[in-house]
Amino acid sequence: MENLAQKLKLVISDKGLRNKIFFVFFILILFRVGAVIPVPGVDVLRLEEFFSNNQFFGLLNIFSGGGLANLSIVMLGLGPYITGSIIMQLVTIMSPKLKAMYHEEGAAGRRRFNQYARLATVPLALLQGFGLLTLLQNQGILSYFNLFDKSVDVIVVTAGAVLLMWLGELINEYGIGNGVSLLIFAGIVASLPSTISQLVFTFDIAQIPLYIGFLAAAIAIIAGVVYITEAERPIPVTYAKRVRGSKVYGGVSTYLPLRVNQAGVIPIIFALSILLFPQMIVNFLINVNSAIVQTISTIILSILQNAWVYAVLYFILVFLFTYFYTALTFDPDAISTNLQKSGAFIPGVRPGANTSEHIGKILNRITLVGALFLGIIAVLPLVMQGITGFASLAIGGTALLIVVSVVLDLVKKVDAQVTMREY
Repeated sequence: MENLAQKLKLVISDKGLRNKIFFVFFILILFRVGAVIPVPGVDVLRLEEFFSNNQFFGLLNIFSGGGLANLSIVMLGLGPYITGSIIMQLVTIMSPKLKAMYHEEGAAGRRRFNQYARLATVPLALLQGFGLLTLLQNQGILSYFNLFDKSVDVIVVTAGAVLLMWLGELINEYGIGNGVSLLIFAGIVASLPSTISQLVFTFDIAQIPLYIGFLAAAIAIIAGVVYITEAERPIPVTYAKRVRGSKVYGGVSTYLPLRVNQAGVIPIIFALSILLFPQMIVNFLINVNSAIVQTISTIILSILQNAWVYAVLYFILVFLFTYFYTALTFDPDAISTNLQKSGAFIPGVRPGANTSEHIGKILNRITLVGALFLGIIAVLPLVMQGITGFASLAIGGTALLIVVSVVLDLVKKVDAQVTMREY
């Protein structure tokens, strides 16, 4: 406790760190202001009724950072940017040039790679904005007199998505923490007061066991996320002795820490974006003036909205994206090469290809644990909803997972900044 008080005092007293934290707060306030400015032509009563009867749009609202509930100018949230990033990272598998740019060209290569993802955000935002506004227009929530009015709204929500992408990049550059995760986190936290008040007003004494079960599950998820996020598998590394003149260098032993969950909360965000996009398309096609298209769309939508099918797909996507993102961000070959260049080796393992293979095997085993854990706690609320019929659990579970992971990541980055300043 004393150590925590000292670190808080250092955070407050250090001007540079304090300015970074205030800058993040300022950006989050701008985001929340944008989230309450609605696009023109919204029927508020129909909007509230629509959201109260549609769990899919409740999840989409979380993913948009809370901007969709008001049909605000930032209603698309960071979805287009995240989708663009996913597409670019999938393309690296098929394009050796992009893969080399991301992994081998250092910071300059990653800046160019991220620029391509930003450019892909604009057409994706236009497409998603048009589809979403058309869907809401068909539901009677939005009304347009002509194509020009609708085009203005499409441009406005596209600009809102680009603005959020820029705000996230500003946090990455001038603030502290991951900008994308913090903006989603801000949207979730902003919805907590209304969620709590709704639970208070709809309190049913007969549901007390269910509330206790939900609270116990939330505590278990928080404890599990903290434990898995902090868990590491150390690989011993020894530096060879080198004699230069009368001095001996090296000969020390250290370790290479491999995190059980290298991907963090990113697989959850990726899986949600992949699951929500087809549902948005099907919801749009269901209103097309074609009996065949409507029938096929209704069948697909009924399958996707089945709680058990959704849970299975969610688990599989989280599991696969955990492996995918870990493989994308952690390259055993590069680690092996760097160790060999610095005169280091893993005891009992030959340098080069054998070291890379050894690290890869360990990484695959611990990633299996992390992927299974992320998948289980992601679908656990959905399973509980299917058993109990308590709809808030599905939304609460996903939100809780994101919030805990983002808070842990932010605390670690603040702690790293404090430690650097202490030295």
